Amino acid sequence: MNSALIPNLDLRQENVALPLNNAHTLALSAGQTHSLVILDNRELDRQCLAQCMAAQKADLQILAFGTIEEWKQKRDEYAPLAAILLNVGGKKVDEPAVSEQIRKLSSEFASTPLIVLADSDDFGQIVRALEYGARGFIPASVSVSVCMELIALSVAGGIFVPASALFAMRHLLDSSNSTARPLSGIFTDRQAEVVEALRRGKANKIIAYELNLRESTVKVHVRNIMKKVKATNRTEVVFKLNDLFQGGVPAGA
Repeated sequence: MNSALIPNLDLRQENVALPLNNAHTLALSAGQTHSLVILDNRELDRQCLAQCMAAQKADLQILAFGTIEEWKQKRDEYAPLAAILLNVGGKKVDEPAVSEQIRKLSSEFASTPLIVLADSDDFGQIVRALEYGARGFIPASVSVSVCMELIALSVAGGIFVPASALFAMRHLLDSSNSTARPLSGIFTDRQAEVVEALRRGKANKIIAYELNLRESTVKVHVRNIMKKVKATNRTEVVFKLNDLFQGGVPAGA
């Protein structure tokens, strides 16, 4: 069984339309039926998922295929495409085969939302999926009804990411902001910016350009920083600054 339009809980038929009629589930034209294509090379997984989705009763035909090529061969038999749900399971989004598939689908079906369904809700994987062109990322931890609502959001033009991704983003922002905290009692705000540049090995000329300062002003800041951490040269100041960020205290500070 290479492809199937999921029937009403009867797996003996492959191509039976199943109407879904939850008025607020999908933003579709009035009176017009559309289809959702589930792509998953694991036949049992895609059949089970499609059957569960069909039971949600939305205005969609639920189609399950192993590849998009299989759908293309029979596309004229089905209602217009509303969205594509790519189930990658436990695979990583940044695996070459997966990332290429996302890029290809999002490019070929630019006007149709491509949503990635995955076992993981890792922040990095979510970001990469969106970078590759996906219009949503749904973790397998959600219920089928929630999954349908999230597909509706993508069809309506929205982009969905799990709440866990937002928490991860907040954590990253907090971590970024916290890097300045060890400096707050030692350096001025401008000196702290120079410190960050020094730790990245940037030359005075580059620091001056990026901070919109004169190079002579940067040199003054560097000398003051060296005095505060009791360093005698640029190499030593970087070493002591790194030690400071790792929780140590510069000698004599």
